[in-house]
Amino acid sequence: MMRIEHFAYQVADAPAVAQWYCDHLGFTIKRASTGVANTHFLADGSGKVMIEIYNNPTVDVPDYAAMHPLLLHIAFVCDEIDETVDALEAAGATIATPAFVSGLGDSLAMLRDPWGLAIQLCKRANPMV
Repeated sequence: MMRIEHFAYQVADAPAVAQWYCDHLGFTIKRASTGVANTHFLADGSGKVMIEIYNNPTVDVPDYAAMHPLLLHIAFVCDEIDETVDALEAAGATIATPAFVSGLGDSLAMLRDPWGLAIQLCKRANPMV
């Protein structure tokens, strides 16, 4: 059986992004390196899914803010969409798509973290995970 260990983002300031995700999205740092790439592996609240935040100087940092959020985003299960949007905005996130209810009855909102990475908040009418 295969399962995802992590998903990785190349960013300009890995320590700052990692800390923001810990402070405002409930991640914990599982491994961090202060080497050339400043690699940080962050586990979500379940402890079973990780994202890698790093800056490898051999490649460019994508312009995430210029990408449509439907091209690339990280989605979070969220029981309190409106309250979470308010808290993330206060922490420097911006709204990409205001909260709405989809045709399937899911409550969704799309934001961008302070570095432009798209974050989706999801409260599914019928949970999938």
